Amino acid sequence: MNIRGLGAALAVTSCLLTACSSGGDGGDATSSKATNYTIWDPYPQFDDSSDWVKLLTKCGTDAGVTVKRTGYDTTDLTNKALLAAQQNNSPDVLIVDNPVVSTLAEAGVLTTTDEMKIDTSAVSPNLLAAGQQGGKTYGIPIGANTLALYYNKKVLDAAKVDPSTIKDWASLTAALTKVKTAGKKGITFSAIGTEEGSFQFLPWFWGSGANLTQLDSPQGVAALTLWTDWLKNGYAPNSVLNNTQTTSWQEFAAGDFAFSENGTWQLANAKKTGFEYGIIPIPSQAGGTAPAPTGGEFVTAPVQSDTGKYATTQKIVSCLTSADNALTTDTTLSYVAATDAVQQKQVAANPELKVWVEAVQAAKGRTSDDLGTKYPKISQPMWGAFQAALSGSKNPQQAMTDAQGAAGK
Repeated sequence: MNIRGLGAALAVTSCLLTACSSGGDGGDATSSKATNYTIWDPYPQFDDSSDWVKLLTKCGTDAGVTVKRTGYDTTDLTNKALLAAQQNNSPDVLIVDNPVVSTLAEAGVLTTTDEMKIDTSAVSPNLLAAGQQGGKTYGIPIGANTLALYYNKKVLDAAKVDPSTIKDWASLTAALTKVKTAGKKGITFSAIGTEEGSFQFLPWFWGSGANLTQLDSPQGVAALTLWTDWLKNGYAPNSVLNNTQTTSWQEFAAGDFAFSENGTWQLANAKKTGFEYGIIPIPSQAGGTAPAPTGGEFVTAPVQSDTGKYATTQKIVSCLTSADNALTTDTTLSYVAATDAVQQKQVAANPELKVWVEAVQAAKGRTSDDLGTKYPKISQPMWGAFQAALSGSKNPQQAMTDAQGAAGK
């Protein structure tokens, strides 16, 4: 999950954001003589020999042009995209973390899928929503990842816990009680005071039925009380206050914890733990799968002064997100595909992905519900709330009440 880019986008001043809307005039709207097209992505780990870069090159060749690709760290990519737009020098295709899409759209950096004639009809609506604002869609998801619960089968067997019986908060907490009684550790997660912590809190918050526009609702307070009670009862360690998703995973991989809240990106590491593991969806309070937040990137097309380039850009974007290519790319990135047809192919090839497909189908974008750029102003007080409650400086009700007051300003 590339989540650090959201904070970087927010650090850009409002005057820069306003300036980003330049560059919509002066081009030939029907054709362009340009033969070189630029693509920026947040995958610097892939070099020219990788399947990903080969796909970019092929999509350019198939469209009759040469592609120049640059991979940036997520933080750098967001800042460079905003600066490039200000200078009227945006890349033709920009692949960005999904929470950043609304920031770039509001700044006037991106074209809509209607303008680009990009077909999004096959994309799961809950995934597409992360790129929507004001009734318009800005890009198409390349795939998604999300959260679920990994479990250590040996620990659960010793505590006589059947993971298939865990369907809601009550049954999960009952399982944690048995695990502690058996002398093992319960659940580890990330509650660090950053967007990473908010990402991990959201399945419990949304799973209570709470809405981000009202942090201090009874449901929202219940979600924070769940986490707080786990720490008080010794079911979760105090280290969650400083855990990133990586350090939380390292705790689980040591072999003493029953559960770890983590994502699809840990699948390869799960196979290296040396113990038998399984995966179940994060349960909602009343039962069923909780909506977890989606990670993953959108393929977008920034505004160009030479609008005649759009026809070729559309071909490149369509190539990158076609069913066959999406299957290859999502497998490479450990993502769940954005369309039902490709999701079914993934499960057929790897039955272990079934639980992840179910989780993604229940998931939602952090900027969905038309929150857009309001989301970061809510997320920061929210992570301040669970930090305060878990550290014992405030009770859950006061923490969420204070958070709502800050978010509403």
